[in-house]
Amino acid sequence: MSRARLTWNGDAALRGTREGAARGLRLAAEHILENARARVPIEEGTLERSGVASVDEQTLTAAVSFDQPYAVRQHEDMSLRHDAGRTAKYLEAPMTEQAGTVAEIIAAQVRRSLRG
Repeated sequence: MSRARLTWNGDAALRGTREGAARGLRLAAEHILENARARVPIEEGTLERSGVASVDEQTLTAAVSFDQPYAVRQHEDMSLRHDAGRTAKYLEAPMTEQAGTVAEIIAAQVRRSLRG
């Protein structure tokens, strides 16, 4: 009769998974920010440069934001004219279009954390 001993390090596994998820969220938010910056209306580049990706590791939530007083109007007002390739909904469109990629980025980081 053979015996095997298994030690379950659940706390370490959960901690690693959480760290992987946070890392994945950060990479995913940066990915969305990059896509949004490519579309954000541009005149002087101020709005584009104000873009920030952030992650709250406690709640595992990510945010991408643009911090200019006119950012919301530029995003929401579909009647404004923009240079070619620049558009309203500069943040919403990448979020929708890149949803699958965002999920893949996060999943890859969680898998990576489970291997190490």
